[in-house]
Amino acid sequence: MDERKLNLFIKKKDLLDKKINFYLDKKVLSKQRIVVGEVEGHLEKAQHNLNFISGISKKEYSDWIITGCYYAVYHAALSLILSRGYSSKNHDATLCVLIKEFFSDLEKDEIKMINELFLDKEDLNFYVLSKKKREEASYSGKLYFDEKDVGALIRKTRMFVDKIGGILNEG
Repeated sequence: MDERKLNLFIKKKDLLDKKINFYLDKKVLSKQRIVVGEVEGHLEKAQHNLNFISGISKKEYSDWIITGCYYAVYHAALSLILSRGYSSKNHDATLCVLIKEFFSDLEKDEIKMINELFLDKEDLNFYVLSKKKREEASYSGKLYFDEKDVGALIRKTRMFVDKIGGILNEG
């Protein structure tokens, strides 16, 4: 999903609901009972990916760090949607449920008060960006990426995973 489509789904809830129903019909998204161990397991997997990327060289394996960052983000996102009774086999379907269940389009001042309980547009944009970076790292012939960009991606990934951990702890 690109940023344009993300913005469309944020603005038009009816289109978002149709897309979610499409994914449910195709069985790449399903409703299930909430299994706390599964929710916790995906958050642990996100932390596991963060630990992995911390232990490898930014210079030599920046492509793998980018990939690990995205999968940390993805597993954290899976833990959130599982906490609402959804299971996903598709990255964009996961994002759609994040928008539906965890995004609030309150005004900036209002959202600051409850920021720990919801994802904001920056969080959703980061999900999209990290997926795009992962695709570039995985599918291009490029081995090395800018060290500053990789460092920023690691920091943002940690913040995203920590925020989701906070949302789950509050919920």
